[in-house]
Amino acid sequence: MMEHPENDPRYKGLIVNKGVVRPPSVNPYLQKRTKEHERSVTEYAEGILSGNRVVLSQAVTLVESSRPEHQEKAQAIIEQCLPYAGNSIRVGITGVPGAGKSTSIDAFGMHLLRNGHKLAVLAIDPSSERSKGSILGDKTRMEKLSLEQNAFIRPSPSAGSLGGVARKTRETIVLCEAAGFDYVFVETVGVGQSETAVHSMVDFFLLIQLAGTGDELQGIKRGIMEMADGIVINKADGDNIEKAKMAQRHFSNALHLFPLPDSGWVPKVLTYSGYYNLGIAEVWEMVHKYIDFVRENGYFERKRQQQAKYWMYETINEQLRNSFYRDPEIDRLLQKLEDDVLGNRKSSFIAAREALDKYFELFLRQ
Repeated sequence: MMEHPENDPRYKGLIVNKGVVRPPSVNPYLQKRTKEHERSVTEYAEGILSGNRVVLSQAVTLVESSRPEHQEKAQAIIEQCLPYAGNSIRVGITGVPGAGKSTSIDAFGMHLLRNGHKLAVLAIDPSSERSKGSILGDKTRMEKLSLEQNAFIRPSPSAGSLGGVARKTRETIVLCEAAGFDYVFVETVGVGQSETAVHSMVDFFLLIQLAGTGDELQGIKRGIMEMADGIVINKADGDNIEKAKMAQRHFSNALHLFPLPDSGWVPKVLTYSGYYNLGIAEVWEMVHKYIDFVRENGYFERKRQQQAKYWMYETINEQLRNSFYRDPEIDRLLQKLEDDVLGNRKSSFIAAREALDKYFELFLRQ
């Protein structure tokens, strides 16, 4: 039987050429990709301690994961890294939106790297309440730092839970310190609740402000100013220099109205330009003077111990909360109690007590 019946001599003037063999759809020269080896806890710890940034990033991903098996592994990694942590200077950086925090961090970071330091930047990034995705793009705005081998930048979307992301940021600090980063920046986005969380995990709290906005003192809350160990006025360049100096005087006068902090340090107010790299060295001279001051009077170690205790209780509170709300039986009961409260059949307090009584009953039954 002929391959093409059309080539039969009976069909004169019609010839069908033989085709070519169809090539495979997959390139035969490509090797079959094997599943990536899953690292053990010890391999993670060894990679982090050797300064491997890829392993560090993967470990931070485990820390940020909500899956129980990932959390268990992350805690084991942190436990192995903990003896090698605690050797960095932790700096919290905050300021009103538009104050130039990312530009400033880029300038501050490059100053530290030029002086032989290694820097990790952790951003407590607010998440979209709708998509739960990260709002900020800090890594793209820190143009110089993001290209440096001795810099590690990690934004952390909070996914609606500030307490959760703050705790995970605190754990990430441990991993970064174990990886050899001797400076850790924790950035937060503006004036609000996240500042309190950042203050509870850093050694020095830096507030970035702007001049010439017309609301130098009204634009920020008194509580944030009381937390600040130093205030810096950004964009002190060009025609804005005089406005920056005036804002510097305003803030200095305002700080004298506050009681002396527990550290005994009188917060300083400086001006600088993150964009033009003016006054950056003076800002870090202030930070180093503060660190020397609190180390000498014992406040540095005392504050770190208080922070460790604080995060222990915060973690307990978070775990209890998660355990309560994730219980399917409690979830069903809460829906019924909510209807009772909305229908004025029960008070909010009685409904809450019934829910808690049921939770403790289930807990004792286990």
